[in-house]
Amino acid sequence: MSEPRGLEDAVPDLLYGEAETELRSAVRALLEDRCGWPDVLARTETPETYDAGLWRALAADLGCAGLLIPESQGGAGASYREAAVVAEEAGRAVAPVPYLGSAVVATAALLAAEGAGRAGNEELLAGLADGTVTAALAVPFAAMPGARPEPTVRLGASPVQAEPGDGYWLSGTVTGLTDALPADVLLIPVDAVPYGLYAVRAAEPGVSLVPVVSLDMTRQLADLTLDEVPARRIASGEAAQRAVAAALTAGAAVLAAEQLGLAERCLEITVAYLKERRQFGRPVGSFQALKHRLADLWVGVTQARAAARYAAACLATDDPDVAVAVALAKAACSDIAVRAAEECVQLHGGIGFTWEHPAHLYLKRAKSSATGFGPPDRHRASLAQLVNLPGA
Repeated sequence: MSEPRGLEDAVPDLLYGEAETELRSAVRALLEDRCGWPDVLARTETPETYDAGLWRALAADLGCAGLLIPESQGGAGASYREAAVVAEEAGRAVAPVPYLGSAVVATAALLAAEGAGRAGNEELLAGLADGTVTAALAVPFAAMPGARPEPTVRLGASPVQAEPGDGYWLSGTVTGLTDALPADVLLIPVDAVPYGLYAVRAAEPGVSLVPVVSLDMTRQLADLTLDEVPARRIASGEAAQRAVAAALTAGAAVLAAEQLGLAERCLEITVAYLKERRQFGRPVGSFQALKHRLADLWVGVTQARAAARYAAACLATDDPDVAVAVALAKAACSDIAVRAAEECVQLHGGIGFTWEHPAHLYLKRAKSSATGFGPPDRHRASLAQLVNLPGA
């Protein structure tokens, strides 16, 4: 009979390690230097809403694009714990970079598809690892883990194939994509026989990415149209389904970490403001009613941090509790991010409602992220099924 698992074996360490702390310091220093909120706000009013220069610095110079990629393929060989730390900092700064879409979602899809042994995947992973290639998975931002997105792209085949796996073309439309505008390569699920995952170059003739006006212009959505675009098959059958499922699960978990960072930042700047703002001859933060609101918010952020860290730890170790952990983290962090951003706006008073204050940037990112990879109510419903709770 095997020995029972002790508590120290059953529960992962949710504290930040030394490597994670050093990574956080480096990313925060870069974002504080290159991603101040006035710069972010100004960029939302231009056609180039994503900051390509900042993304190069984060992806290539700091190596954040290749955190999840093994060292043997040119990456850092880190885990989802480190990836989540970077996401927290991106959330704090509402950074307009495709970190989530490229370094997490698309990378997770390719790593999960590696088991299929498709030629050319290694080259694409190497480009992602060194920051020279940016990729995006062509599924709607609202697509939820555990429910395969309904493909809207059809597959065709050329009668002559130049290389094994080549000779395919794709046509169709996918709406509401995130982090697709700066992408060099698009990974497209196709409901053919069998189900497949295909890669197309965004610069190919016949590829049209149309930006759409989004609530959160720091993460602008886009609609994709393909008109007989040459494609390369990444994976097919169960391997393709596994790749898309892994990408959506990773996206939801790391987005939860980003929401945690956003909530923490909203709490920080709100506390700092209430310490400085004076009314009736005393700091506004000294009033008991506001103290209670901030205390409640702090408790919510602390609980969300535990959920987000647990989800990242489960992903890092391929724990069988991943589905439960991700559903819990996404629901908890979506709620607290929106609540923290709303409190930030309200407790700043009149200035919090103006365009010249960053509070609206956080509120828009929080509201938009709450719908990303499934809204909190759907994750709570999924969680109830996962732990066998009776329905209403």
